[in-house]
Amino acid sequence: MEINDLTFKIRGAAFTVHNELGPGLLESVYEAALAFELINLGLKVQSQVPLPVQYKNVNLELGFRIDLLVEEKIIIEIKSVEAIHDVHKKQLLTYLKLSERKVGLLINFNSLKLVEKESIVRIIN
Repeated sequence: MEINDLTFKIRGAAFTVHNELGPGLLESVYEAALAFELINLGLKVQSQVPLPVQYKNVNLELGFRIDLLVEEKIIIEIKSVEAIHDVHKKQLLTYLKLSERKVGLLINFNSLKLVEKESIVRIIN
């Protein structure tokens, strides 16, 4: 499946979750609900995937974790914050670089409406 098709399905599932649960819950709740929706769409989803950092050929076990990894291609970073800031975007970009993946979605469920570029941001490595 093409990246654009995957991100379209992911965004649709995120809208479904947000419409059902609304804002104000913990990130872990949205993560579980989104994983459920994506699996029901027939997608391969992994939760809390460890993300090691290599430094001078040494694996640093720092506890970084990818919230959701879809079809081994797309990283989803879930937030439940007042607003998305540059630091959140940089975090996802770093995860993309460390994992050598190209596309990620940053989704903030703590908003009245999920709006492209405000509460759903596509990051490309």
